[in-house]
Amino acid sequence: MSVAPATAFLFPGQGAQRPGMGEPWRDTVHWKVVDRLSEAVDRDLGRLLLHSDAAELTRTDNAQIATFTLEMVILEALDTAVGGVRPAVCAGHSLGEFAALTAAGVLTLEDAGRLVAERGAAMAEAACRVPGTMAVLVGPGVPAHAARIAARLRAGARAPVWVANLNGPAQVVVSGTADAVAALVEEAEAGGARAVRIPVGGAFHTPLMAAARPRLAAMVSAVALHPALCPVIANVDARAYRADPERWRDLMVRHLVMPVRWAGSIRTLAAVARGPLRLAELGPGSTLGGLTRRLLPPEVPVRSVATPDQLAALVSDWWPADAA
Repeated sequence: MSVAPATAFLFPGQGAQRPGMGEPWRDTVHWKVVDRLSEAVDRDLGRLLLHSDAAELTRTDNAQIATFTLEMVILEALDTAVGGVRPAVCAGHSLGEFAALTAAGVLTLEDAGRLVAERGAAMAEAACRVPGTMAVLVGPGVPAHAARIAARLRAGARAPVWVANLNGPAQVVVSGTADAVAALVEEAEAGGARAVRIPVGGAFHTPLMAAARPRLAAMVSAVALHPALCPVIANVDARAYRADPERWRDLMVRHLVMPVRWAGSIRTLAAVARGPLRLAELGPGSTLGGLTRRLLPPEVPVRSVATPDQLAALVSDWWPADAA
């Protein structure tokens, strides 16, 4: 007798957003989530999801709350379609961790929305104080090579640059001041790596975001944290947390200045599942799903859901009794 696979939910972070990403959901009953979050954060999030251009949506204070809002719309739609689906484990990349905590019941929708809005504003403010940028590096041995270059630049040239995302055995994201990132990228490319600059104005997931910590910490200390319905994998240490929700107060704040250990998080997620596994990325785009697929055996299904049509196809394939 075959064992039913455990279902994991994944949530992408900043960078997944795109203009008009809310349009496919506009006329669905699930748009009510946008209204709830708009009231919670006192902003017109519907306009942001439907009518903002790329420049406006790229701003950190807009990108984070917009991405989180769409993720919550999709989560609510899936929950409705499957009659209260409960994931076996959740994980989110960077900002996506707040969506994962909401899916697991640690945060209420409104509290999570307020935290995300405050986080985005605090990070944007920190980036204004100390501007920075990020770049993706791809190639064999890149994680160790990039870490060595970054350490040498910090020690010798006093260039503030760090590895900010450990996405896989052949991909990292580096983050720091523009000159420091450029120096690291130049050396990495000379060693055979491919580089793609990320159009952001901040050195996210590095010590240069320290100025954002007090503002986020103040709001984190004021929200209620609830027992998790399933384990959630933390970006900062790639560990699964369920028993003590209070641990997340520190994790959410440290998250600002610590790297995202995504490859390790997926290893932990697979271990927590303890058997057959399937993963659904809930949010705009499919980049995180593609990245995650390369970290898992080919027989593990990884699906991305950004539109109602993709949701319907997922439900039909994974929960056929509910699709009937």
